[in-house]
Amino acid sequence: MSEQEKKRLDLIEEKLETLNKTKWARGLRITSGVFWNLFLLFLIFGMTLSIFAASVGAGYFASLVSKEPLRSKTEMRDAIFNYEETSEIYLAGGVYIGKVNSDIERKETKLEQVSPYVIDAVLATEDEYFNEHNGIVPKAIFRGLFQDVTNSDSQTGGSTLTQQLIKNQVLTNEVSYERKAKEILLAMRLEHFMDKNEILQAYLNIIPYGRNANGQNIAGIETAAEGIFDKKAIDLNLPQAAFIAGVPQAPFAYTPFKSGGGMKDPEYLTPGIDRMKTVLYRMKETGYITEQQYNEAVTYDITKDFREPVLRASERYPYLTQEIQNRTVAILAKIIAEQDGIDPERLDIEKKLYEKYAILATRSMKNDGYRIYSTIDKNLYDKMNEIGKSFEHYGFTYTREVKDPHSGEIELKEDPVQVGAILIENSTGKILSFIGGRDHEQEATNHATQAYRQNGSSMKPLLVYAPAIEYGVIGAGSPVVDVKFSVRQPNGSTWSPSNYNATSELGIIPAREALAKSLNLATARLYRDIIDRRPAEFLAKMGISRLDPGDYVNYSTSYGGMTRGMSVEENTNAFATFANGGQFIDAYIVERIEDMDGNLIYEHKPEPVDVFSPETSYIITDMMRDVLKPGGTGTLIKQNLNFNIDLAAKTGTTQGYGDAWIVGYNPNVSLGVWLGYKEQSRSLYYGLQRQTLHPSTRTSMLFGRLMNAANEVSPEIVGASDKFQRPEGVVTRSFCGISGLAPSAACSNAGLVRSDLFNAKAMLPTAADDSIISSSYVMVKGTRYLAHPTTPAEFVQTGGTGVNEAFINRMLGPWKGDASKLFPANSAFASRVVSGAVFNADNSAPAPVQAVINGSTLTWTASPSNDVIGYYIYEGGSKIGTIRDGMSKSLAVGSGSYSVRAVDITGKLSEMSNVVTPENSLPEENPDETAPDDTNEETGNPGNGNGGNGTPPAEEIDIADDDSE
Repeated sequence: MSEQEKKRLDLIEEKLETLNKTKWARGLRITSGVFWNLFLLFLIFGMTLSIFAASVGAGYFASLVSKEPLRSKTEMRDAIFNYEETSEIYLAGGVYIGKVNSDIERKETKLEQVSPYVIDAVLATEDEYFNEHNGIVPKAIFRGLFQDVTNSDSQTGGSTLTQQLIKNQVLTNEVSYERKAKEILLAMRLEHFMDKNEILQAYLNIIPYGRNANGQNIAGIETAAEGIFDKKAIDLNLPQAAFIAGVPQAPFAYTPFKSGGGMKDPEYLTPGIDRMKTVLYRMKETGYITEQQYNEAVTYDITKDFREPVLRASERYPYLTQEIQNRTVAILAKIIAEQDGIDPERLDIEKKLYEKYAILATRSMKNDGYRIYSTIDKNLYDKMNEIGKSFEHYGFTYTREVKDPHSGEIELKEDPVQVGAILIENSTGKILSFIGGRDHEQEATNHATQAYRQNGSSMKPLLVYAPAIEYGVIGAGSPVVDVKFSVRQPNGSTWSPSNYNATSELGIIPAREALAKSLNLATARLYRDIIDRRPAEFLAKMGISRLDPGDYVNYSTSYGGMTRGMSVEENTNAFATFANGGQFIDAYIVERIEDMDGNLIYEHKPEPVDVFSPETSYIITDMMRDVLKPGGTGTLIKQNLNFNIDLAAKTGTTQGYGDAWIVGYNPNVSLGVWLGYKEQSRSLYYGLQRQTLHPSTRTSMLFGRLMNAANEVSPEIVGASDKFQRPEGVVTRSFCGISGLAPSAACSNAGLVRSDLFNAKAMLPTAADDSIISSSYVMVKGTRYLAHPTTPAEFVQTGGTGVNEAFINRMLGPWKGDASKLFPANSAFASRVVSGAVFNADNSAPAPVQAVINGSTLTWTASPSNDVIGYYIYEGGSKIGTIRDGMSKSLAVGSGSYSVRAVDITGKLSEMSNVVTPENSLPEENPDETAPDDTNEETGNPGNGNGGNGTPPAEEIDIADDDSE
């Protein structure tokens, strides 16, 4: 330092010392000291108060979160990713058709499958510091707290994406400090367990986005993109991304769609569009987009991009989606029950328990994001239902009065003929297609799977003929007895069934013919022979679910009188058992169920049940081939097919034509068709004959068209060229056609030997026939009867084949019946076999006839009496000729005068007819004298009209006439 500078510093110190000695300087020094001390005091107090407030705040915060458990990493992540996702339905081949019905739709997506515009828009609008913060932004929290405490009109919020994720997935939307404190704590904790991309992806998948074009509530960015713009999230442009990003702030205010579907009116679109502009502005301010991008996007007409409403899967395929959902619920209910330690089989028998788990399963199906894969072939389903909708011969549509539950007004509701049809793949049980009904809006019941009706004569092969073959009671051509009977039932009523043609009795007839013609009498008698073996157990094995105890013992069940009926699915599935060689494979629709990550939750595994032997299955199949041949009840089926197929089928109708059925199958598929009214008491035919076709004609036409469609759409599934393969155990054997026993010499000489299929493992005709005797017989109205002792010899024919009494008793069995009907005129055996019964004459002389001569030919009318065996011809009072029953009632004559008398089986003669001559064939007075009586008349028993023209006994029929036409 220089000397000069030192002098200057000394001078300054001297002046300062002088000032310090002044009065005002001393006062300033004292004042500053006081202020400094006060500053230190306030500083210490402030710091103490701040520490106290912080401690109180921390304590209060701790008290708010004290009940919040310390969650592990696994628990936190599981809670975050436990968001609902709508399950989806797929048809065969992975064809997607839509989502299940749910309260909210959501589809999970990955972050890389989301447009960058969306991510930028969300960050710019919802969480500007997302990539920097650790779950919370303190200044935003304090700002929000201050606004809340001061009740400020401006509420800027302050929740990060992490906090919003916690609020939606872990906590609730409750407005409270406790919830907010927990949210803060858990948000910071979550940031340690998940990286930023995971948090952002979870947020985009859980956040609600209002409604889609159909009015369905939606959540998740992928669902929003599809539901609002019909785009994938990855394909959204800038304005679209900004619009969607703005929706979550007020989902139902900003969504462009109404709750019932369709776009809002223009004035109600403005809030959502203004919000889109706000999002775009924030993107510009935060540097995510340029000024040019902003200007272009803010003027973009977003309204032109909003999608139009589309039919949901449940609207396009109402019967199908409902059926798949119902079956999925049933499957998931058992899975959930098993997870709870409950035996799943209990759900089949405990209604309350099933209801509980069905509720849980329904929630799971709707919200757990399953991928449900079904067996339905979309092309087949579409084609079959197209045919079902366009079928023009359903018949008459009734109307009925119904009361509107809301208005109380009486309205007319249509009651059309309903339809149910189903196509099943035999070897797997896959339900390939079905028709559930005419109109789901009018009638939601699925008539293919949910409607239970009596199945008429389609029951016969299932309950009677196949079991009888399995038991070794009959072969395909074994004789059965189609003769009327009347028996007292356990309930005291009289049961007197009849065939479709109430007067028809075909007598002894081959079993295959009885089945082809669907004869009720033969079926009932055969069922009586096997009912003690409880053949209804075969039905239970084939999945018939609604059997009652009475169905095991009631004879009327033999041709469809099942108490509670069966569905088209059950009936068709049972017939498929024959196509599978006797194995029942339960039909199903749900192939497998996967969770949202592709893990297999359920997969159907067939569990075949052995019901019939392969031999029985082939024989009954061969018998049902005859149903389609001339004389069978299903001859029209073949006429409606446009391709050749090895097909077996059975028709069926119920009482008064309340139901009409056809079930048919080839080696690969089975098709069942049902028609009927919702009200079973309504007839498909009675009273409507002039307005509609016969029910069997209608079912045959529809069956043919559906089978044609199946062959056209999926020929590889139908396999029209495939044939049923005959097992080695099925053999052809000869037998006596009237008894079913091994042919005897007498049977062979009478020309009664037949051959047909037998199950060699169950029955072969080995015992020799002992039924045939030689006899003299007489013809009465085309039927052979044993001659009476007083029958005039010229009417008796010798060398006939008769049957013994033991045979008659064996064939008629305990229910007995009129033995004379065993070989009626229309029987295949009538020309060669005497019935074995003595004809009961009416104990009266035959009624006279009228004669006339035309040129040189004498003719006369038939006597109306029922026991006439022929006529005597007289010339001038002398007998010149005998005409037996069945011969022409005419005779070439000369120039004399002629008359005719009828002769009955006991030898009684009618009065002489009028006398006629070639010149004048007008009646002349009968001469006083009568012709010589060549026979000894014998009094007969009173007749009962059983010669063929009598009145049948009164009937009480439990189940209706069958469907022979």
